[in-house]
Amino acid sequence: MSARLIGGLVALSAVAVGLSGCGSTSKDTNTPTATAGSSGAQVEIGNTINYGSFGTTADIDCADGKSLNVGGSNNTLTVKGTCANVNIGGADNKITFEQVDKELSVVGLNNTVTYRNGDPKVNDTGNNNKISKG
Repeated sequence: MSARLIGGLVALSAVAVGLSGCGSTSKDTNTPTATAGSSGAQVEIGNTINYGSFGTTADIDCADGKSLNVGGSNNTLTVKGTCANVNIGGADNKITFEQVDKELSVVGLNNTVTYRNGDPKVNDTGNNNKISKG
């Protein structure tokens, strides 16, 4: 595992601890899990998935009401299931969601975000992001 990926995983873990209670509605209460590989680093604490990577294509599963935090750049992500709350940082990500229920916040730059179902409160505090229901 590269030092850059390990450093990113450590930083992502710290963010995950701070955001782990961000309103998830899933009943899953398993202990924290972490995976890192060619498709990025993913840390799950409680009912919040924290994903970070650069230049990857990956599938993520919010199951039934987990929350999701995404960091990194140039990723193409397909998110299945129903996400309760979503926070997206980074730049130039292309993310497609099956469903977002409560809140969708995008603070990064040049991200393209599409959600198929749900009626979340949308917060776009970044620059040049494209967020649509479709």
